Amino acid sequence: MGPSNSLAHWTTARNPMRVAINYIVVWLVRLSPSLVLKRWLMRRIGVTVGDGVSWGLEATPDVFWPELITVREHAIVGYDATILCHEFLQEEYRTGEVIVGERAMIGAGAIVLPGVEIGANARVAANSLVTRDVPAETTVAGVPARPMGTDSSDESGDRTPDDVECDSESK
Repeated sequence: MGPSNSLAHWTTARNPMRVAINYIVVWLVRLSPSLVLKRWLMRRIGVTVGDGVSWGLEATPDVFWPELITVREHAIVGYDATILCHEFLQEEYRTGEVIVGERAMIGAGAIVLPGVEIGANARVAANSLVTRDVPAETTVAGVPARPMGTDSSDESGDRTPDDVECDSESK
């Protein structure tokens, strides 16, 4: 690639016209309030979208390789979430398929990186960075996203909203 990084040579990775068309469609997907229109538009750029998928406002599918995204039936992708299927590195770029399982939920502002599978009925908390697969029926949170404990006081010592409410009542 020479002295510059792989992003500097993105036009050798993808056809610029294809990326431009994807960008315009993604822009419409992000702004449209209609879930039916969002699903239809995403299918036009190659995203596999199951029936009943809810795609939040400002949520962004990968612009370079949208065809590597599969969102299964009745999954929810929350407000301003991002699903990436590529990463440009210094010497190379990488791609990876992202699969969002049936009835899975991705919270607002979460980012899902290339090559990740989110299992059926799994939940990704808001503003989490998903770097690894999320097993079915699991809730993950954080940067990077990790499984949440089942105990309300979990291993990190974080307080629950109920703890905060009790503290304020006792003052």
